[in-house]
Amino acid sequence: MTVFGDAVLPRGGRIWLGSLIRLLGPLDLSERLVRTSVFRLVREGWLSTETVGRRSNYALAPAGRRRFEEAAQQIYSSRAPLWDRRWRMIVVVGELDARPREALRRSLFWQGFGVVGGNCFIHPGADLGEALDTLRADGLGALLPGLMPLVAADFQSAMAASDADLVRRAWDLDALARGYADFIAAYEPILAQLRARPLPDDADERAFLLRILLVHDYRRSLLRDPELPEVLLPADWPGHRARLLCKELYKRLEPASNRHLDLCLRLADDSLPLPDAALHERFPDYDALAT
Repeated sequence: MTVFGDAVLPRGGRIWLGSLIRLLGPLDLSERLVRTSVFRLVREGWLSTETVGRRSNYALAPAGRRRFEEAAQQIYSSRAPLWDRRWRMIVVVGELDARPREALRRSLFWQGFGVVGGNCFIHPGADLGEALDTLRADGLGALLPGLMPLVAADFQSAMAASDADLVRRAWDLDALARGYADFIAAYEPILAQLRARPLPDDADERAFLLRILLVHDYRRSLLRDPELPEVLLPADWPGHRARLLCKELYKRLEPASNRHLDLCLRLADDSLPLPDAALHERFPDYDALAT
């Protein structure tokens, strides 16, 4: 999924299975494992199949593309949004059976919502209309009549403690902080090496593999992170440091890793999918930060 989101999405969203196997082989992912994983993603509605002669392309299905684009916007954006000091809420009205409740929780979790008291999902900045549209796209439209979207206004000084209490109740920030700390410990030494000694000319494949591992490990924490506004986070929040680390390391790896993709990423007719504008819009504030 990381390869599709990072390498395939900005190059048309399609890839020949043989090319995917070739790209992932150096990570000790066998052909059988890649095929099994791709078939599972097709079965779950993330990918669709396009037959070209005796070969097959695998393309992002509409629902899969939408979720990948949402994830890409979060991963490669410049910074977390400012807060208007209003909480967005989705309240469950009535009772839900265990299975639909868990499906609702998972869908809203991946949109960054926390849960308070079991029946109230909260977020500091989500677009409630888009959140409900995502639930519908996730096959949960039948639940919408039993959901009440609300916006809670700030009560100024009286809300200061309540905001902190809501954050503690709705999200496990300690677990998120540990994940970011592990990411920093793993990748800061690599960035230090690249600052001291740039990649050699024959390191294009290694740059691609490191880029995939970088994004894979970063997204494991980031896609569980509601990206709370800074005013709601601890002063020493490691997510800020992790974001800057990922940006710089990604941009240092980008030219060489893209050369490897130009060489190895192919469609079933052996043509090279061309990158779109989204590839060049990643981490848009990196140059300003670097200077």
